[in-house]
Amino acid sequence: MMKLNRIHIAITILTLQLLTLSQSAPPDQPVQLATPTPQPWPERFHAMLYMNLSTGHLQISNLWYDWRLGRNVNIIQKQLGVLLYDVEWNNGTTFYYTQGADGAPGACRVEEFGVGIPRPDFLDGAEYLGTATTDGFLCHVWQKVDFIWYYEDVVTRLPVRWDFYDGISTHVMTFEVGATLQDSVTQAPAYCFGQEEELKMLEGRVPSIEDFLHVRKPFRRSI
Repeated sequence: MMKLNRIHIAITILTLQLLTLSQSAPPDQPVQLATPTPQPWPERFHAMLYMNLSTGHLQISNLWYDWRLGRNVNIIQKQLGVLLYDVEWNNGTTFYYTQGADGAPGACRVEEFGVGIPRPDFLDGAEYLGTATTDGFLCHVWQKVDFIWYYEDVVTRLPVRWDFYDGISTHVMTFEVGATLQDSVTQAPAYCFGQEEELKMLEGRVPSIEDFLHVRKPFRRSI
């Protein structure tokens, strides 16, 4: 019943917008609705995401986005698996790491992508596809460069879902505007900065990071 009420409210809002435009338009001209544009992301937020990966794996990701600090953090719980930290910085560097048991080193990989984290307005220029109902919400839908399909609730303007071209689907479970993550959580562990020989020894003691890494880099600045 609650989902039906939300859809009814969304339809009512769209109807009122049509009526307002029809009353203000000259009688000899057709009514033209302005094409909706995506709501920019807040400069800081926390979202809990349920992700269905194209590999068939499932995971829960806690996304901490902080444009002011130039930082994007995904803390990813694999289904019946490990907890993976994915810490992205605006200088293009990303740290992927796990934490070992009882203080032992985990696995770590550092990547240089050459581009920073997504801008709050990363969807500028996206093509509007109309409305669709997903997860029980009536949403505006956009796609950008055949890479991402983005669903935004018509009523609240909050993101509901986004899909990637390769089949990875992300569903937004919670969205907290202004929430921040403690800096201590985002500091990559010492074993991410070891010398090459030390890393070789580490690789022999722990599983490869590739065993854990089924992560789609969310829209970096390249789009």
